[in-house]
Amino acid sequence: MAEGDLAATVRADAGVAASPLDRARRKAYRRLLPLCFISYVIAYVDRSNVAIAKLTMARDLPGFDNAVIGLGAGIFFIGYFLLEIPGTLIVEKWSARKWIARIMITWGITAALTAAVKTPFQFYVLRFLLGLAEAGFYPGVIVYLTHWFSSRDRARALAYFFVATPIAQIVSPKISNLLLKIGTDETVGGVLVHHPERLGLHGWQWIYIA
Repeated sequence: MAEGDLAATVRADAGVAASPLDRARRKAYRRLLPLCFISYVIAYVDRSNVAIAKLTMARDLPGFDNAVIGLGAGIFFIGYFLLEIPGTLIVEKWSARKWIARIMITWGITAALTAAVKTPFQFYVLRFLLGLAEAGFYPGVIVYLTHWFSSRDRARALAYFFVATPIAQIVSPKISNLLLKIGTDETVGGVLVHHPERLGLHGWQWIYIA
């Protein structure tokens, strides 16, 4: 247990009111980390969902073979690379809170628009824009957490944040596979079952929107 945590525990056991610093630390853990954690889970899911969406996307969109999907997945990282370092500098010089909010909004809009693609070129453009939109999120969160947590608490806060990756690896396939069934036929116990479309959209489209 860290020295600061031990001192806070001793004060709590002794019935001493928590200091303003202790209250601020607890509030930061309670309010900031869950939001950052969930956002990073979504970020990981968003990067990997194209591999699952392609299972039916290639069937519904002629010309979307493995080469097209693979190239689109790679183009994402070109945009991500171009804005990653500038995005980090913007976070430090401007406002981590505002920059992360900008990332989340533009990233969500661009990801959802992928459901409307009809041609490989449209897919490439949106994947590139998605990389630009998402760039700076990871370093932005790191900088943001350093503004709220002192050096003694930073390692624990970052550890909680990094746990999002294995959680996303567990959650992502389950959610995406459930969505992918929308608008498809499935044989269950020897019986053909049709999963109807939702709002006229197929499963691969709902993966990008969700």
